Amino acid sequence: MDIDITYYERCISTLEKAHGLLSKTNPETIDYDMYRSACVKEFEIILEQSGKLLRKVLKPYFHSGKAVDRLYFKDVFRQTVMRSIISDETCERWLEYIDNRNSTAHDYGVSFAEETLMLLPQFIGDARELAFIIKQQSNADKG
Repeated sequence: MDIDITYYERCISTLEKAHGLLSKTNPETIDYDMYRSACVKEFEIILEQSGKLLRKVLKPYFHSGKAVDRLYFKDVFRQTVMRSIISDETCERWLEYIDNRNSTAHDYGVSFAEETLMLLPQFIGDARELAFIIKQQSNADKG
């Protein structure tokens, strides 16, 4: 199984760049709002892509692809722990990211964005680590 993570890695790079620019920008400017919006959107995209890519990683462990497709989003991450693909601690952080996204999905105010921004440094690191893990899993299946 060859899992293409090119788009995923590009999204992580985009988030890193937007977050870096945000940290250098005056919060009273429109540029700050623009970078903050970009950060939140990339956070959401990466979160969704993480689940989709992990479903691909999990497929060989299940009797059918449909069984994996029926997993709830959080269960995808829990299943990766059960298969020793990610650690319990890593999974807990991903569940926190999902909870942040779920609890703020309908609150498009500044407080929602600021909560998400506080998670970004750890999130970026976790997303980079997950990209590495997915590559390893993809390469392991080739050998």
